[in-house]
Amino acid sequence: MDSEKKEPRFEGFDPKTLLLYAVTDRHWLNGRRLVDDVETAIDNGVTFVQVREKEDMVLPHDEYLAEAKELRELCRGRGVPFVVDDDVELAVECGADGVHVGQKDMEAGAVREKIGPDKILGVSAQTVEEALLAERRGADYLGVGAVFHTGSKSDADDVSHEMLKAICDAVSIPVIAIGGITKDNVGELAGTGIVGISAISAIFGTGDVGRGTRDLLEATEAMLAAQEQK
Repeated sequence: MDSEKKEPRFEGFDPKTLLLYAVTDRHWLNGRRLVDDVETAIDNGVTFVQVREKEDMVLPHDEYLAEAKELRELCRGRGVPFVVDDDVELAVECGADGVHVGQKDMEAGAVREKIGPDKILGVSAQTVEEALLAERRGADYLGVGAVFHTGSKSDADDVSHEMLKAICDAVSIPVIAIGGITKDNVGELAGTGIVGISAISAIFGTGDVGRGTRDLLEATEAMLAAQEQK
């Protein structure tokens, strides 16, 4: 990997925080509080947090705002970046570190105008063209996938590892892989050029958030070490 290609756009965003990027999902709480599961994940190695409410579990605005503020405070206290999925207005309102948007959400340039220059902007991409456009419009990092089949997002199309590598080679901002990643398959991503991975079920759906996080972190670090040798 060309380390010069992975400089942050602004001081305060460190691409190293993208190593193990957790996306929340309340499906697996079983009566626990989301903030408690996120705290466990951070304590066991998660380096970046995105709050995401799935379509079938959307909270009323006031509840979602309160939840986001609670997560923001937790992450801020632990030095972990915190972003909101899709909802730019909520991200601004809760004081999040930034927002992550997909291709069907608000256009990246419009998001950048709304959040300003000193907030983190992540954008999902599945092609080199989408990736380059997102970079030009102000994205700080890209989430590319699904790199493995996943049931977490019904609208996620598969992205080949060859395409993932092509995107990493094409852009100068850091790229994380998303979609269906587990401790057992993450090693297959070595050599693509990613700086980290994003996971939902491999962290929150394991039945043991702490152990799931530790296992995934260990496997991800091994993958990146192998990548450095290629």
